[in-house]
Amino acid sequence: MAITAKICGLKTAEALAAATHAGADYVGFVFYAKSPRALDPATAGRLGRNVPAPARKVAVTVDADDALLGDIVAALAPHVLQLHGAESPARVIDVKERFGLPVMKAVAIVGEQDIARAHAYEDAADLLLFDAHPPAGGERPGGNGLAFDWRLIAGETWRRPWLLSGGLTAENVREAIASSGATGVDVSSGVERASGEKDPDLIRAFLAAAKSSGRD
Repeated sequence: MAITAKICGLKTAEALAAATHAGADYVGFVFYAKSPRALDPATAGRLGRNVPAPARKVAVTVDADDALLGDIVAALAPHVLQLHGAESPARVIDVKERFGLPVMKAVAIVGEQDIARAHAYEDAADLLLFDAHPPAGGERPGGNGLAFDWRLIAGETWRRPWLLSGGLTAENVREAIASSGATGVDVSSGVERASGEKDPDLIRAFLAAAKSSGRD
């Protein structure tokens, strides 16, 4: 099976080049002020001009309003909008219809009750992303370097493509894929030398490990 991989929270041309040259399928740009990976639309747009096909640009937002989404779409021309907040299925549909772009909906997983909640997005979103719950009092819904129990989604059947996120690194991504049954993975903090600072070598190592899992 082929493994799809997304490198999220890119801020520099060096990190972006490492991701695309090493085979990232998706490259994520974060538009959330409380994240150390946050970019403004104009900066992301300049960086995004260097994304070669077939890599796809993902705009990562958290409960963004239509005005911000409009600015992001105009500046970055993303291929996918990722909604990583408390957006309802109805809001996902509204965003899809308003901007004419596929939507990836992130869902935090901590227990079996979250599996049912995730299924509620299958008729709304084009892709799903399963992430860990943020720590108590945390301000960021993702990018916290935390993993959830991958066995919670093992064997679950989904009608949409999905990616596994949360606490992944080059060292554990093969185990994560084997334990969860994921055919797609998403990493941010696991390829950083410091919070918000991507390490090109770690990006390459992660992608090599993830992609090799599909050849087992």
